[in-house]
Amino acid sequence: MSRIARVLGSLRAGVSGAKIGRGTRVSPLAEISVWPGGSIEIGERCVILKGAILSTYPNGSIRLGNDCSVNPYSIIYGHGGVTIGNSVRIAAHTVIVSANHVFDDPEAPIRTQGYSAEGITIGDDVWIGSGVRILDGVTICSGCIIAAGAVVTQSALKRGVYGGVPAKLLKER
Repeated sequence: MSRIARVLGSLRAGVSGAKIGRGTRVSPLAEISVWPGGSIEIGERCVILKGAILSTYPNGSIRLGNDCSVNPYSIIYGHGGVTIGNSVRIAAHTVIVSANHVFDDPEAPIRTQGYSAEGITIGDDVWIGSGVRILDGVTICSGCIIAAGAVVTQSALKRGVYGGVPAKLLKER
């Protein structure tokens, strides 16, 4: 069972396993959920807006650098670990999931086959557009822009602009 914190204003940590940096504001309508063995660290001067969900699941982790924003109704699941650098903009309705279901045995229910979790890394100064999906095992290097609606299934090179389903390099910054 998760422990859920609704953090008001700039309170530091309302839940065991969570650290919230100085000057960070978390909407009372956002959810920070740290499962047993998990951890969440949010840097200084970040903004987590209403409807955003940050959840570790057992033994998972989420780390946001300084000066980041997580806009309304974005979800970050830290099953396999999510590390986000400094000055990252995450637009509304973005989903970042650091796990995948295992489904190798067609005779067994998917729910009983577990999941794999490689983790996700996002560098500094990245802008993630509205409605983006970032899947497990991806690294997005510093300076990238991910266009609205993109589905990122492979790693993104430094200062690239990516878009589409699946996301592809459109140009360099």
